[in-house]
Amino acid sequence: MFKWLTSIVGDSNERELKRLQPLVEQTNALEPDFQALSDAQLRAKTEEFRGRLDEGEALESLLPEAFAAVREAAKRTIGQRHFDVQLMGGVVLHQGKIAEMKTGEGKTLVATLPAYLNALTGQGVHIITVNDYLAKRDPQWMGPIYDALGLSVASIQHESSYIFDSHFPSPEPRLRHLRPVSRPEAYLADVTYGTNNEFGFDYLRDNMVNDLSQCVQRPLYYAIVDEVDNILIDEARTPLIISGAAQESTQWYNTFANLVPRLRPSEDYTVDEKTRVVSLTEAGISRMEQLLNLPNLYDPSNYALTQYLDNALRAHVVYRRDRDYVVKDGQVIIVDEFTGRLMWGRRYAEGLHQAIEAKERVKIQRESITLATITFQNYFRMYEKLAGMTGTAATEAEEFFKIYKLEVVVIPTYKTMIRRDSPDLVYKAEQDKFRAVVKEIEDLYRQGRPVLVGTVSIEKSELLSEMLQRRGVPHQVLNAKYHEKEAAIVTQAGRPGMVTIATNMAGRGTDIILGGNPQGLMEELLHHRGFTLDDAPPEELERAEKEALEGWQGEHDRVVGVGGLHIIGTERHEARRIDNQLRGRSGRQGDPGSSRFYVSLDDDIMRRFGGDRIKGFMEWAGLEDDVPIEHSMVTKAIENAQVKVEGYHFDIRKHLVEYDDVMNKQREVIYAERRKILEGADLKANILDMVQNEIKGLVTRNLAGRDSEEWNLDNLVAEVKAIFPIPSGLDSQALSLMGREEIQGRLLAEAQGQYEEKETEVGAENMRVLERLLMLQVIDGRWVEHLTMMDNMREGIGLQAYGQTDPLVAYKRQGHLMFQELQETIQRDIVHTIFHVTIAREAAPRPKTAVSYNRSQGNGARELARAGKKVGRNDPCPCGSGKKYKRCHGR
Repeated sequence: MFKWLTSIVGDSNERELKRLQPLVEQTNALEPDFQALSDAQLRAKTEEFRGRLDEGEALESLLPEAFAAVREAAKRTIGQRHFDVQLMGGVVLHQGKIAEMKTGEGKTLVATLPAYLNALTGQGVHIITVNDYLAKRDPQWMGPIYDALGLSVASIQHESSYIFDSHFPSPEPRLRHLRPVSRPEAYLADVTYGTNNEFGFDYLRDNMVNDLSQCVQRPLYYAIVDEVDNILIDEARTPLIISGAAQESTQWYNTFANLVPRLRPSEDYTVDEKTRVVSLTEAGISRMEQLLNLPNLYDPSNYALTQYLDNALRAHVVYRRDRDYVVKDGQVIIVDEFTGRLMWGRRYAEGLHQAIEAKERVKIQRESITLATITFQNYFRMYEKLAGMTGTAATEAEEFFKIYKLEVVVIPTYKTMIRRDSPDLVYKAEQDKFRAVVKEIEDLYRQGRPVLVGTVSIEKSELLSEMLQRRGVPHQVLNAKYHEKEAAIVTQAGRPGMVTIATNMAGRGTDIILGGNPQGLMEELLHHRGFTLDDAPPEELERAEKEALEGWQGEHDRVVGVGGLHIIGTERHEARRIDNQLRGRSGRQGDPGSSRFYVSLDDDIMRRFGGDRIKGFMEWAGLEDDVPIEHSMVTKAIENAQVKVEGYHFDIRKHLVEYDDVMNKQREVIYAERRKILEGADLKANILDMVQNEIKGLVTRNLAGRDSEEWNLDNLVAEVKAIFPIPSGLDSQALSLMGREEIQGRLLAEAQGQYEEKETEVGAENMRVLERLLMLQVIDGRWVEHLTMMDNMREGIGLQAYGQTDPLVAYKRQGHLMFQELQETIQRDIVHTIFHVTIAREAAPRPKTAVSYNRSQGNGARELARAGKKVGRNDPCPCGSGKKYKRCHGR
């Protein structure tokens, strides 16, 4: 019925493609006009477009001309012309949608179209890549196009930043045409490439600075996310966190790392593989109490120990070396489960990472406190316009729309796909599966056919490598341990007889051309002759290019003749799109190719979902261990299991973003307040309002009764003294002769007067600096504490479900109350500090201004501001805390 209905009303994606066609035709019609332009005239088009935008013309009306300009610039500079389907992809990206384009369809080139068009606004375009290599490669590759049109293009790296400069003689070939610049300069470029982590961390750091000059990013205008499914879905389960070291001891991690291996599986603990949760049995609890010499492990006084125990159990039982993490250079590095890449700088939260470090006997890094955090969902939703591109998005269309309001448009391939995808082969045991995989690889290698083998973990890729070595099959291993070589290896994975083992989708973003990459072959030839692309004489370049093309053509024809690139998947992944990404490496732009997945009943997904039924059928049929099942129904059953897991992970990510939405509203308020402070808001009026509110609150609380005999004047005076010094004329005896309104009026007037006196004493300009630094330090310090308390609350909020209360509703309610308390605490801290801080004047050509108050901050001790004489180590701290200077701000 549904197919019949679709045939009448048409598929929604088809209708969308038809709407794009007129724009493609308009762009094509302009091609002769732009071909006739000189290089200078083509470059001048950019200023013409900007002038028309300034006069009020809409960006959409410029689209056909802007796309025609980019297409012409690409032909002249890098020798590539955008196909019509690539123009379609560019329109989809400009409209703020996701373009699904198969691997090898030229998404990197497609991005130049909407990037150029939107950069004309002068607000900056961000192109988000999955790793630093692509963030460096893509601006080098596409840089000449932007440069020909008069736009600047930059690259943000982990610890550096560059701008494309065709005249810059870089000493390193890998940084060809990239000139080092400061971070703010890179963000001021018209187009900036970088990874999601770098953009996200820069946003958080910008909201921790004490001066606007330290900010690097501009307002977030337009982002194009490459490999959008990887960044906005796979990596979105882990928030970005900037943290500082806490002071907890690490000895308990080692203690439990030694004790937990003494527990017995099944008898002392049970494991739920679906949720990856480990639980102690009664016997296990008793055994741990004996080992720890404790009468009751779960007594409230031992609460902290149970957290160490839980993490040690998870580290020992659930998290496996070379699958979930690797140990490299004395560090535990997380392995991205979707790409197999090392996630440098990322750590498991809540003590789990320290438990794994103790298990692996490496140095345990201290627990950390959160200084700033944001999820990728909430970071990318801040962009005024967001778009994405990938080879596999349709299976996650629901999540893209629900979380990001992004629609998915599937763009047709430039040439018809002719790859042959075979049904899965299902084996009883894993060893039988791998023996069959090795046999097929060996057979294909003897035929001279290139093979790309996908594995789900480093452990499995190394197991397969050892088996191939024993059979004498030369191969390349591409996994997170060899991240630096992955692009070079993948580029040549299409050469005859090449066998490449890749962890999941390592090497994503790099094209596999049948016969190998001619550019790589050309560089190899030059290297053997002692040259590079930058220093080779023109005649050597021409000679190497000719030889490389001739050699490539022969190898290309040979590979095509044996059937193209063959893909072998050694295990089904939890997400269908990851499998589709692996398959998509073959059959590029109409190339021949094939694919096959090998599955065993020992695989994670089969063990967790549906493997028992298939195993029962195999035993009923009396099949031998090394005889596989090959049937489309089995493949369908596996896909159904994947759909269940995808739904499970979607719920986790949705759950994460629902909770972070609570924090996001609070984050927006705090960051907006910081921004107003940095931009020079009238802080004097704000602080005086806070002082007035605080004093009114004290009067209301201490003078609550109608009868003055019920008033607590002594307490009122004591609390006001904590804010500013009270003159003798306003002591409790003097106040007892006044009415409530008069008392409040006198105290407010005294506060105003003393504030003015302080401003006169230190100078208006210094007072503004003091106000700014004080407010920032109080807000930052209390915000860090608030983040920790919110984290702690969230850890235990699930218990609300036992009381028939939705944990999310409870989290929102309690979070709101805690945020109100935070705002009140910030006001109280500022009011109780502003009258006591002083300005430090040092004997130097220019006086140095600093601020201090009676609270140490998460980033370490602040410099104490002193007026006049030097404070001794054992003197009372000038901040008024009552502590010795060495115990307070002298630390």
